[in-house]
Amino acid sequence: MSELAHWLDPRSRRPFELLEKFFEGDTSSTAIKVEEVREGDSLVVRAEMPGIDPEKDVDVSISEGSLHISGHREEKTEEKLKDSYRSEFRYGSFSRSLPLPEGVTAESVTASYKDGVLEVRVPVPPTPPTPTTSKVQVTRG
Repeated sequence: MSELAHWLDPRSRRPFELLEKFFEGDTSSTAIKVEEVREGDSLVVRAEMPGIDPEKDVDVSISEGSLHISGHREEKTEEKLKDSYRSEFRYGSFSRSLPLPEGVTAESVTASYKDGVLEVRVPVPPTPPTPTTSKVQVTRG
């Protein structure tokens, strides 16, 4: 049965399941939900990535002034009831790129994964002084 047919058949869904999917979002989306905050001298990026193996499924890199997070997810759910069985597979790649402050180097960036959240800490270098404009006197010579 196709997913659309499943949603249209009232016998195959729990009450309000369609509304839950609408309000909670579809987890097969290729976008990653992120939070960016400044903590002291660091930019902290937290990305929701439940159910992945961070050592195998995620790549974090820095290039061209951007932080790149990409990965792959595979999920399988099964419902075994008295008179029926339902199995669903979801898989796909996801990625997100975020601009970084000027002067960030990859060597100073750290990443950790805990409780389904990837946290990337980016030390932000102090901002260079704003160049001042000075008039230079032109003399006849």
